[in-house]
Amino acid sequence: MGLSGWRLFSLVAAAMFGGYALASAAAIFLGAVLPLAPAEAVMASTLLSFAVYTAAVIWVFSVRKPKQAWLGLVLPTLVLTGSGLLLARVG
Repeated sequence: MGLSGWRLFSLVAAAMFGGYALASAAAIFLGAVLPLAPAEAVMASTLLSFAVYTAAVIWVFSVRKPKQAWLGLVLPTLVLTGSGLLLARVG
């Protein structure tokens, strides 16, 4: 089962842009919940976001379905961003 042109383009776009969005959302969330000083929490969450981005890229190409890849990135991104912003305002 080969990848057609549009499917490959969609998977690459999901890996690049969706993975970046998920990594950014993870950094926002982790920055709000890590029990560290604010500067240390931001630094640690930023470093951890590189691992999230790498995992997202690997995961996108393991599912091989563009719709599933996009949904699997967009939904957690929205949840993490919303939760992180709410927790940052509370704390």
